[in-house]
Formats: sequence, structure tokens, C-alpha cells
Amino acid sequence: MCAISDLLSTPGSFVIGHRGAAGLAPENTLPSFQRALDLRCPMIELDVHLADLRAKEKQLVVIHDKKLSRTTNGKGLVSDHSLAELRSLDAGEGALIPTLAEVFSLLQSHERRFGQTVALNIELKGEGTGIEVAQWLAKMPSWPVVVSAFNHDELRSFRTLDASTPVATLFDKYRKDWLETARSLKAVGVNVSLKLARQAMVEEMSEAGFPVCVYTVNDPGVALQLKARGVKGIFTDRPDLLIPALSA
Repeated sequence: MCAISDLLSTPGSFVIGHRGAAGLAPENTLPSFQRALDLRCPMIELDVHLADLRAKEKQLVVIHDKKLSRTTNGKGLVSDHSLAELRSLDAGEGALIPTLAEVFSLLQSHERRFGQTVALNIELKGEGTGIEVAQWLAKMPSWPVVVSAFNHDELRSFRTLDASTPVATLFDKYRKDWLETARSLKAVGVNVSLKLARQAMVEEMSEAGFPVCVYTVNDPGVALQLKARGVKGIFTDRPDLLIPALSA
């Protein structure tokens, strides 16, 4: 099984299926993740929130926004709904909001069928997801997982329970304390916006020992430019376009 460190040290750039293959199927749904698997993405990315914060047994559900209205036919906050209520919604083309466990099962099934272990990037979105993801991972079989977040306090909460799973700090703009933050969390890399991925910034981060992954790129030409700059991973909604380009 390929470790995250092995993937980050592989020569060249690799593709990360953003919310599955969000340009080809409804984002963060099982059909979207299946499309990314079919296209042989070496890693997929997803976002997690907690359903029904009032319940004792909180459920990690896969959805990007804290509100339901953009990606489903529901309204209100994800956290105010029970899992059953969320499962009654249409997340696009009839697909449901999946749980994190369901996506993990999909990855396991893919490995059994095709012998390909696809790494998983779990992005912490909702409040309290750091602790819940750490507890969830402790019960799961060994798998190449990296946990990321813009909210570095959630990553710190994650680290209180899990000192070993790789984490990546997310930045949408330059911060003077980026290196201190990455080091304090023992990050294996940094994930940055396309606008931040200038040559000097990529070199600074890479030379400090933090491989750079960039979001979100759907243009093969731009992806090739990033590869030339030394970017390691590229998040994309269109792995069908970027995988052939980067493999050429």
C-alpha cells in the first residue's frame, strides 16, 4: 500500500480528484468518486461536516458547504439535520449525500477489484470535525490518508488525538507564519490556491521540506506549467483532461 509520503516524493506531478470528479458528476457524491476511480486518480479529495450535532452519535457526512442549498434541494445548515433527513435530499442527478464511511467502502471495493489503492484527502470543514475524524480513523483499517483544513485549529484538535496520520495545511493567501504553522502541525505538505502557486512560493515551500499541492486546476496547459514549477499534486474537477496531459 502506497503511503502518502511515497506519493509526495514520486517524481513529477499527480492528479487529485477534487470532490471526486466534480466536473463530470455532482460533487462529493458516490457517482463523482466513482468517476475519479474509473479514471485512475491516485488520490481523491472530499469535504466533511457533522450531521445532527444534537445527537450522541455524530455522523461524518461528505459535503462542502455548511448550508445545503447550493448542492442539494434542501435548505438550512447541515449540522441541524439528522442523517435520515440528509439522506432524503437530492445531491444532484438523484445522488445522495454520502457518509465518510460509504466513500471509504467504495475505495476498499475498488482496491479489491482492481488492485489500486487510491489515497484519500479528507478536508475538515465543519466545526468539531477534527476530533470526529481522528476518532473515526482510529477505528478504520490502515489506509493512505491525509487530513487538511483551512481552519488550522481543527487540525490542532485532530492532532490532540492523532499524532501520526499525515496532515496538510491549506492556504488561500500568503501568510508570514505559514512555515511555523506547518511545522507545528508536523504537516507533510501544504495545499495552496492557484493564485498563490507562483514560482517563488512553490520553491520556498518545497525547499523548506513541504511539497506543494495546488487547487483547483482544470486547464491542462496550466497544469503543465505547475508541473514545471515543481508542484507535486494538482486538485482538479476534470481528471479526464489532466491525467493524460501530465502523463504525456
